Amino acid sequence: MKIQYIHSFDLSPAEAIHLQAELRSKISLSGDPGEISVVAGADASYARGSNEIYAVAVALRCPDLTIIERAFARVTTTFPYIPGLLTFREGPALVEAFSRLQSEPDVIFFDGQGIAHPRGLGIASHMGILLDRPTIGVAKSLLVGVVTDPGPARGSTSPMLHDGETIGMAVRTKDLTKPVYISVGHRIGLSHAVDLVLSTARGYRLPEPTRQAHLFANVVRRAGGEVTPLDGR
Repeated sequence: MKIQYIHSFDLSPAEAIHLQAELRSKISLSGDPGEISVVAGADASYARGSNEIYAVAVALRCPDLTIIERAFARVTTTFPYIPGLLTFREGPALVEAFSRLQSEPDVIFFDGQGIAHPRGLGIASHMGILLDRPTIGVAKSLLVGVVTDPGPARGSTSPMLHDGETIGMAVRTKDLTKPVYISVGHRIGLSHAVDLVLSTARGYRLPEPTRQAHLFANVVRRAGGEVTPLDGR
């Protein structure tokens, strides 16, 4: 994949927050991705206390969700772990992983937040701007806002509210299982994002793109990056 836009990641936390404010204005909160032939999931993994980041991108064919390609990168970061500034720690590795991906995904799922973020620019939104692709944040926990628990059945939803605005949706992807928290990353509307998450959830809490990315990221980390893209299939 071609990286459409890049900025320096060699920033202080204060400079990173300032950049987030600039990038926030670039986000598009609407869009219909149309017919989708390829989706991708992205995730990053690292051992507690380690500065070695292992980032992966996994491309899947639609609608059967067969894995067609996997790419990864290992990058040493100097940026500290600070809640709300995750992209400045994981972003360089994710950019490198996507630069190695030959597939051209129509939509990318990220393990993290989109606009459901204290400054409205979670990792899915930030990376969406860098990649200029429709992106969706699929988080396992709430970062900001409030939400009532959706109904117990698969497909039940409940809006995530922050300062009187809907910033995402809690979505039950499996009966009687904890919901995931969906927010727009970039270039896609919330209703389309929710529909895509449900259509790619195949019996697990996580939709298949982020589930496969999570699994592969752990394989890469445990192997210290000494793997091939086919390992762990």
